[in-house]
Amino acid sequence: MNTRDLIQCLREGKPISSKAIKTFASGLGNDMVSDAQAGAFAMAVCLRGLDDSGRVALTLGMRDSGQVLSWDLPGKVIDKHSTGGVGDSVSLILAPMLASVGAFVPMISGRGLGHTGGTLDKLEAIPGLKTKFSEQQFREIVADVGCAIVAPNSDIAPADQRLYAVRDVTGTVRSLDLITSSILAKKLAAGLQALVLDVKTGSGAVMQDLDECRALAKSLVATANGAGCPTSAVITDMSQPLLPSVGNAVEIADVMRSFDSKSGPIIEVAVALGEKLLVQANAFYTEQGARDELLKCLEDGRAKTKFGQMISAQGGPKNFVERWDDYLNIAPAFEILAPVDGYIQSMDGTALGEIVVEIGGGRQREDDQIDYSVGLSEISSIGQKLQQGQRMALVHCHDSHIAAHVEKSVQKAILMGKKSPEIPPLIVEWMSD
Repeated sequence: MNTRDLIQCLREGKPISSKAIKTFASGLGNDMVSDAQAGAFAMAVCLRGLDDSGRVALTLGMRDSGQVLSWDLPGKVIDKHSTGGVGDSVSLILAPMLASVGAFVPMISGRGLGHTGGTLDKLEAIPGLKTKFSEQQFREIVADVGCAIVAPNSDIAPADQRLYAVRDVTGTVRSLDLITSSILAKKLAAGLQALVLDVKTGSGAVMQDLDECRALAKSLVATANGAGCPTSAVITDMSQPLLPSVGNAVEIADVMRSFDSKSGPIIEVAVALGEKLLVQANAFYTEQGARDELLKCLEDGRAKTKFGQMISAQGGPKNFVERWDDYLNIAPAFEILAPVDGYIQSMDGTALGEIVVEIGGGRQREDDQIDYSVGLSEISSIGQKLQQGQRMALVHCHDSHIAAHVEKSVQKAILMGKKSPEIPPLIVEWMSD
């Protein structure tokens, strides 16, 4: 089937073979498909959708359009992916935890998207740290340390890179089928033996509606398992940041504090994801065994040490975990005070993320330079009782006039009330098939 016939069949809702979709994906990668045809394909998928076999075929076709890594390592090669949220630094804790118990984590990550922070941007707040490596360098770091968090190169799923660019300008980004294939094509190109997907819901998430999150989680799990990678998904709550901070250097600081405290929402989510991954990869026989190993590597400091080894291997300071507060450049702090007495009822996570972007901690355009030092920290949590004038957060910036503006915006984003609210659960639900 040629490309024109494939698009016509899609538009008319006629059945299409997996081979035809894979051939189309290959054409995206080698420029045999034009931009006009790519746009027409994306629109047809938006209007008519793909069935399960079609999503698997598109995913595998885009994966195979570039380099697919394979590994010969003395342990399972596993990873997680998050759909994005404010104050979500789970990867920075989970990757070294998994590496500490014998797994290998070749994490190909991303940068900030809209109001959400990017894992790579956060890491680059560490002086000297690099995220771009050749394939050989990437392999060496993963083999030596057990984990690496790097930027994708142009050889990974080039068909997806091409189709995503077309979707961005044709109003076809919000397609369940195309989102599913785009996420998984890149992840499966890393040669994984197990994958867990953290689908975020709530005010700080990219996708906030719970029903939409369920549909995406179901699609991702069915497609990844259909493509041969054991996969499950968890829907987690982002009604408030997982760390009490939003920004780059401030989140790295709280990651280090979390390694020391060994507790908090981010640790709870990381352990839950980690135990599921290890069971899926047959690295441990029971969930309890996996959980015990992960908690032990936190308690005895191996996870924190492994994080330091990864930072050093990627060009950061060799003694970062011992002296992180000396290395991180964090802008001066200004207090944000509670406007009234009461309990924190809820918070607009998207608004908090947009505040940080506005003061320079994220990108409003693709070529914007990030100020890693700015952000929000010590954000009070939902359910916390405050008196008028008591600190509810800190803003880190370089100007008191900016701080005064941010204070008003944060006060507007955090809802206060007289009654103690119900605290939403972190883990909403799991999907495994």
